[in-house]
Amino acid sequence: MSLEKVLAISGKPGLYELLVQTRTGFIAESLADGKKSTVGLRNNVSLLSEISIYTYNDEVKLFDVFKNIATKENNGEAISHKEDNPTLVAYFREVLPEFDEERVYVSDIKKVLNWYNIVQKRGLIAEAFTAEAAATETEAK
Repeated sequence: MSLEKVLAISGKPGLYELLVQTRTGFIAESLADGKKSTVGLRNNVSLLSEISIYTYNDEVKLFDVFKNIATKENNGEAISHKEDNPTLVAYFREVLPEFDEERVYVSDIKKVLNWYNIVQKRGLIAEAFTAEAAATETEAK
């Protein structure tokens, strides 16, 4: 599984893997407990690969933020999303110094850190780095 198939579904906690698309929506599997559920077309769904974080100059893809966290933590877990707000903001400022504090709320930081820890536990961060390194190596040839 790659990060391209990881979903965030509004109203549902955690992250999900896109398994199958159907006529009326799709079937997704929770990364937390492995339970499968059907998701209708009316649900608000976001692919992690399409999410960006606002900065003062531009937007930064979520995967790039994940790379910054992984580099800071040596591919280990980030701090808990349940830390107090000043700690979370200070940590996120270390990871992404130019993030726009007026448009990126603490709730967004909590989601990013929670999502990072979920995909890191599943080994998707290391897998994504390997795939990116292979793609870069292929382009260099």
